[in-house]
Amino acid sequence: MNPRPRPLTAFLILDRRPHRETPTPLLRDVCRALADRAIEVEWGVVEEMALRADTLSPEYDLYLLKSYTDLALSLAATLDAQGARILNPYRACAMARDKVVASRRLAAAGIRTPRTWMTANLALLAPRLADGPLIVKPLRGVHGAGVRVVHRPEQLSSSPTPEPVVVQELVPGSGRDLKLYVAGVQVFGVHKAFSPTSFQESGEPCEVSAEAREIALRCGESFGLGLYGLDLVEGPDGPVVVDVNYFPGYRGVPDPIGAVAGYVEDYARKAG
Repeated sequence: MNPRPRPLTAFLILDRRPHRETPTPLLRDVCRALADRAIEVEWGVVEEMALRADTLSPEYDLYLLKSYTDLALSLAATLDAQGARILNPYRACAMARDKVVASRRLAAAGIRTPRTWMTANLALLAPRLADGPLIVKPLRGVHGAGVRVVHRPEQLSSSPTPEPVVVQELVPGSGRDLKLYVAGVQVFGVHKAFSPTSFQESGEPCEVSAEAREIALRCGESFGLGLYGLDLVEGPDGPVVVDVNYFPGYRGVPDPIGAVAGYVEDYARKAG
């Protein structure tokens, strides 16, 4: 009989989800699977807690960073500075969260990405429209919020934007994004049409080509991510990575619970 592994504790840092179940059904199932592996998981939303910032110190064997908010990242940064184990690592999440940093990181790894500009004055990008439409994204946007396509110069304001943005060339594709979800070395593919609510939709599972799998794993290695997702457009010259996100929802992936829970356990016990 194999001995039961040493019990570990973990804390799941969640996003605030008004009018939606928190944690998600997937995360609840993952937590139950981890409990069966002797890893007890508690969870909370940082914005709904009152934590002493000046005395904050690690209390758990592992922290699971699922939130994208500035407050959650501040918590992760504070814990990371004191040696806490965080999945995904704080530095990797901070790089993926910033679309300017992420764009340069991908390019440095030899991964095809759209041409990308950063600005706080969209009018400066008007000359670029001569080469085709542009996509405007918030610098640290998530779930497609605030993303818009610009076709004409008059759609660009002549005044500075309230917040910095990134602007990317629009890569022509089939109209459907290829979502790649990764847990360690396991890569899952889902086709999904982009829309403001597409992050809530499951999409259609699909095969992952050898090229797409190699791109996904190279991306994870470049950032230092283990649980992550990529948005790809299958352009005329091949797949183009347009976004990277850490600890995605794995929507549309058939039964991802074992893959996610298995990676979390391996990460936690290697840390031990």
